[in-house]
Amino acid sequence: MDSSFFLREKPVRVLIALSDKSRSWYAHLLSKEVDVTYAHLINVLDALSVAGLVSFEREGRIKLVRITDDGLELAKDFETVVRRLSKLSKSGK
Repeated sequence: MDSSFFLREKPVRVLIALSDKSRSWYAHLLSKEVDVTYAHLINVLDALSVAGLVSFEREGRIKLVRITDDGLELAKDFETVVRRLSKLSKSGK
């Protein structure tokens, strides 16, 4: 997977949202949480799935999205980077 993919805001936000394992994530809920269209989210999830960062699981009629261990590790790293960048922008540096 091309590294420039992860320099985009939406894929990073999707991984960070999925790292919250206290919630059951399905595509519609995730699209609202990340503020992205459903169609774009499906493209992002497909790319993340090919990279082995997310998987899908059916529970009845609902297709849940689960983050893999590699995805979780990457999401934590992104969360740290986002937090640091936020601190820098707030301090004016």
